[in-house]
Amino acid sequence: MAGNKSCTIVEYFGGDDGYRCGYCKNEKGNFSHGMWSHTMTVQDYQDLIDRGWRRSGKYVYKPIMNKTCCPQYTIRCHALKFQPSKSHKKILKKMSKFLSKGELPKGQDDGEPMDSVCEEAGPREPSKACHSEVKCAAITDIQKVVAECPAITEVQEEAADAAPAGSETSRKDSVSLDGRTTATAPKPGVGADASRPPCRKAKDLRKERRLQKEQMRHDADGVSSIVSPTPPTPTQTNQPKPLEDFITESLPDNSTHCLEVRLVPVSFEDPQFTASYQQSVALFACYQMAIHGDDPSECSESEFRRFLCDSPLEAEYSLDGPEVGYGSFHQQYWLDGRIVAVGVIDILPTCVSSVYLYYHPDFASLSLGSYSALREITFTRQLQKQSPKLSYYYLGFYIHSCPKMRYKGQYRPSELLCPETFVWVPIERCLPQLENSRYARFNQDLDAGDVRVLKDVGRALVLYRRTVMPYAAYSRKRKGSSDETEVQQYAGLVGQECAERILLYRA
Repeated sequence: MAGNKSCTIVEYFGGDDGYRCGYCKNEKGNFSHGMWSHTMTVQDYQDLIDRGWRRSGKYVYKPIMNKTCCPQYTIRCHALKFQPSKSHKKILKKMSKFLSKGELPKGQDDGEPMDSVCEEAGPREPSKACHSEVKCAAITDIQKVVAECPAITEVQEEAADAAPAGSETSRKDSVSLDGRTTATAPKPGVGADASRPPCRKAKDLRKERRLQKEQMRHDADGVSSIVSPTPPTPTQTNQPKPLEDFITESLPDNSTHCLEVRLVPVSFEDPQFTASYQQSVALFACYQMAIHGDDPSECSESEFRRFLCDSPLEAEYSLDGPEVGYGSFHQQYWLDGRIVAVGVIDILPTCVSSVYLYYHPDFASLSLGSYSALREITFTRQLQKQSPKLSYYYLGFYIHSCPKMRYKGQYRPSELLCPETFVWVPIERCLPQLENSRYARFNQDLDAGDVRVLKDVGRALVLYRRTVMPYAAYSRKRKGSSDETEVQQYAGLVGQECAERILLYRA
């Protein structure tokens, strides 16, 4: 990305009006700052999400944490250190069983909450945006003006189970009839069957069988039958099976199904994207109506394009970056030649950011939300081998006040962003505070503040009449402009680095 002459152009809208919350359904309780992004570099978006911003299409918003009804804390998982939980392993094995034997789990899924991430976060199409005016501007000319700006050298929905999987129901006293398992109730008052041996722990039985095998092996070699069990070496006990092994677990040659995951850039100039576009549109509509109960008018092609295809991020490539480059992508899950799920992601300088997931309702019992998140963590680890700085997986927002949205905290180790100082804090330290209050400052240093705040608003860049200038020059041209308060608010929200790089559009 060094030498890239791209720039970011936004229009700031403020955050005074409350609107409906998609989580607690409060009609006027959701408050956030918003801005429309006409174009944005991946580094600028990386810096913005590290200050609590999030995008929905080209609309970028930041919840007003101490005012909104359901505070939304940015959460990220350290992909390189991630180890799947028992619940995650169960989901991966369930998918493997389905692919190999064709057995689709019956009943409902595991209660996967499919939050729409940012679908409900703000106005669908901000009326204040003067899109045509900015598009008329010669952006190539603007790029020449800001060529002296620092070159960038760095580089679904998401979902998971609402709670860790509990222990499986005991299958004792069950008999198989035509492939079906039925439970047999014990006779009341009889107690234990004296004709059967006493129950023993499975661990003890396994240990006994291992010792018997060792004894038989030693006897065959002419060694004494008295065998002392060999203690396991540290490498045997301290090396958990990595996530990749669960996902790439070999399937038999005669597997019933074939699953292929394809990464496609979100670009109508890309042949793979255009060839699968209509199939993706139909899958999105099917998912929204079945899972979210949307009206057909709410999941039209234009809505799909606005929400999941329109992205302000410019595709960028770097010698020290991933081979696929940076930008917005669709991860398509092809099952036997058709798309059954799509994960929308952004590949940024230091992370893979999950945007949304939609899937075919017929496969809901496969816990595709959790499965896709695990695949995206694995993908992040693959990218990190090509670009060392790219090591985090962002899951969007963590909403502790909404119990069904706490599942994101299961992807450990994870961190939450302090809403006041914008430092990352391990989630284990944050949860006790969130149990006592919806809004919390996670940084325990009471003297710490926002070190990236812009102290001199005059240095913020403004795009005015196709000319880039500091706000100080803009205010002189406007002879006492009345928008200083708004610009100060904007500059404080985006921080010094962004305010001195991003062009704030003023009509």
